[in-house]
Amino acid sequence: MRSVEIRRTFLSYFQSKGHRLLPSSSLVTDDPTMLLTTAGMVQFKPYFLGEDKPPHSRLTTLQKCIRTVDIDNIGETDRHTTFFEMLGNFSFGDYDKPDVMPWAYELLTSHYGLDPTRLWATVYLDDEESVGLWQEIGIPLSRIQRLGMADNYWSTGGVGPCGPDSEIFYDRGEKYGPEGGPAVNPERYLEVWNLVFMRHIRGEGGTDDDFPIVGDLPVRCVESGLGVDRLAVVLQGVDNVHEVDLLAPTLERVQTLTGCDYATGDKRTRASLRVIADHVRAGTLLIGDGVLPSNEGRGYVLRRLLRRAVHRGRLLGRATPFLAELASTVVDNVGEQWPELRTNAELVAQAMAHEEEAFDRTLRQGSRLLETTVSRTRSESGTSLPGGTVFQLHDTFGFPLDLTMEIAREAGLSVDTERVEELIEEQRRRGQSARATSSDSQRRKAYAELLMEHGRTTFVGYDSLVGDGNVVSVLPGEDGRVELVLDRTPMYAESGGQVGDTGLVRTTDGSELRVTDTRYGVDGLYVHVAEVVQGEVHPGDSVEVFVDGDRRAATARSHSSTHVLHATLRETLGEHVRQHGSLVAPGRLRFDFSSFDAVSPEQLAHVESVVNARLLADPEVRVWEASRSEAQAAGAMALFGEKYGEVVRIVDIGDFSRELCGGTHVGHGSQAGPVRLVSESSIGSGLRRLEALTGLDALRHADHERQLLSSVASLLGGVRSDQVLDRLSERLSALATAERSLRELRERQLVEVARGLASTAVGGLVVARVAQPLDALRGLVDHVLRLLPQPGAVLLGAVGDGKAQLVLGVNTDLTARDLLTEAGRLIGGGAGGHGHLAIAGGRKLENLDQAIELATRRIREVL
Repeated sequence: MRSVEIRRTFLSYFQSKGHRLLPSSSLVTDDPTMLLTTAGMVQFKPYFLGEDKPPHSRLTTLQKCIRTVDIDNIGETDRHTTFFEMLGNFSFGDYDKPDVMPWAYELLTSHYGLDPTRLWATVYLDDEESVGLWQEIGIPLSRIQRLGMADNYWSTGGVGPCGPDSEIFYDRGEKYGPEGGPAVNPERYLEVWNLVFMRHIRGEGGTDDDFPIVGDLPVRCVESGLGVDRLAVVLQGVDNVHEVDLLAPTLERVQTLTGCDYATGDKRTRASLRVIADHVRAGTLLIGDGVLPSNEGRGYVLRRLLRRAVHRGRLLGRATPFLAELASTVVDNVGEQWPELRTNAELVAQAMAHEEEAFDRTLRQGSRLLETTVSRTRSESGTSLPGGTVFQLHDTFGFPLDLTMEIAREAGLSVDTERVEELIEEQRRRGQSARATSSDSQRRKAYAELLMEHGRTTFVGYDSLVGDGNVVSVLPGEDGRVELVLDRTPMYAESGGQVGDTGLVRTTDGSELRVTDTRYGVDGLYVHVAEVVQGEVHPGDSVEVFVDGDRRAATARSHSSTHVLHATLRETLGEHVRQHGSLVAPGRLRFDFSSFDAVSPEQLAHVESVVNARLLADPEVRVWEASRSEAQAAGAMALFGEKYGEVVRIVDIGDFSRELCGGTHVGHGSQAGPVRLVSESSIGSGLRRLEALTGLDALRHADHERQLLSSVASLLGGVRSDQVLDRLSERLSALATAERSLRELRERQLVEVARGLASTAVGGLVVARVAQPLDALRGLVDHVLRLLPQPGAVLLGAVGDGKAQLVLGVNTDLTARDLLTEAGRLIGGGAGGHGHLAIAGGRKLENLDQAIELATRRIREVL
């Protein structure tokens, strides 16, 4: 059974059981306790915790997941992968064990055709109910094993929902190891399904073997996951997960690119081939969801995977880049299931190629240091690489720590991991941002309770800037402000880069509040940050809300301009350009996008010209709604990192821009006014930033530049504006000629001074206090030194800008700094420099003569 049929069979089965099918969420989760989506339940965590209401009590999904906790097992076992597809069915206070356990058994045996006599189950230690149910269903007690918290009590690994689970395993036969069940041999007994009975909330701290449980979920839930990759191992009759149809084409391509044969290779070669195939697939999916390589967070996870793949490729003899070519195989193989890969194929290829090129440079630099350290450690009969060197490789050269560990193991050495961890922790503490305060946590809890009790805030601001509503809650805010929650509001809450609205709220009894910001408390709940102008406001009050219309209009101009800018950048620079964040504010915008090269001035000028031409053509801005699948089929662009519901809002501008967007826009392009690009810069590896002004702010900026040009023209003698460039060029050329002549004159004068000083040499030593600018002393010392026989030395002292300075030059193998250190202390400083030249300076001007005498004695002693 091919993977496409495995997916279809599962989803169809659970839809027949009353489950609503939802799309996979992104690998980039907005859960602050997690970097990436590690399980099918991650997108539903707010439903489990009672922070939000699910769209249905029964849901089913095919979810893409990433886990790196088992990264060292990749390639070494038959079952571990970094990226995997998880089929899931979920119940939120609906069904429980007696329903879902028979369904799982029926699906595996009757629909997937697995031999019932080969099925095993594990349960949590004291879960008697599950043991009894499995026996009733058809799994005998002899094939049911009890395991502890690490194996059969599931959580996301951090604070959040958790509960006991029961896992289903398939016995692949004695070819794959000794008998004894999954507790003895997880390679032979392959886990295919995990049924989690969500009951509790995991607290902070602890380990996966033993963690605190701090409370119960509002309702009992079920989170059930079947691994597509692992079930494919069984149904496709292959030995390991890397040979199923989801990975086999990539594995074959790796063999072609490295010249290594998987079937005949030794254990190490086979493991490396698996690692490359696995990591490139995971990396391709991550880039497809908007992650780019970096030194922190999700970007570091991606960088680590890609660099491990490159390292393994180099070990197999592949000396030239291969990641981008290999990624194209992944896109071809699974792009139909995950269409975002095809949409972002160019970005994937560029990111892979750029990272491989950067890592090759890192390898050349870091490998020299690592090889030296390994050689020195061996020569000193050591067995462990110093933690400081390992950390330096990681911190300075970007060498992944696990890669250093691998290279050390290959050399028969260990690593002082304790010291490495200490250094990483020190660095983390230095750069750590402030943690959320307890008041923030309490406020978020209050928002969640309001959402559950009163539901989402209804936004009525697309068509009107005035609306009425009722006060749901008034919470204390910061700096004397209050946080006002209404059941309805025309004020837009900050999201998608667009800033929140401001304005006024008036109660029916005349009380008034000035709203300074509108934002989300939790998803679906709007919070108005406000100052009380007069009177009081209480829950239950009826209010009228007035949006600041001028500010909203200026923001809408910027938002529509952002869409046009995005489309124009993609046409100009390439389809790899994707938005990676934005700020949409009144009169200005900031646009972050993926690109590995700076945008040239000519390209920027072209983009600005095209954007303004398009807006001037006055295209209609059309807003419509559709399902996510319909929007996707219509070519609407979704933005990285944004959350979308089942029904999405699409904004079309002319025939060149179609994006999913919940923001506010102008009605026609010409209403956006002109756009002026004011800066372009790098904000990280593969990311660029454009800043622009819009509408009246763009016109004010243009007027300011016109005034500057007029001022320059006036300074140049009142020339016409169109003559400024030529006249300024003439002036700069004349200035450069004059400066060059002056430098030559000063140099001739310096040579003459040097000759005079050299003539005063006694025993090869010139000592003088001179009236020369401090910046000329070094050059003067060099000139004098050239005129002295060996061994010789020049010591000059000078005072300027409230500072005493000594400069010493020697033309022997002596180190000048050693001769000047004591004298430098006398004038209030130390001595710096290297080799034949040293400089000392300080604020103790009165000690300069004494310092010269001290240095002279020291020089004569050794000269």
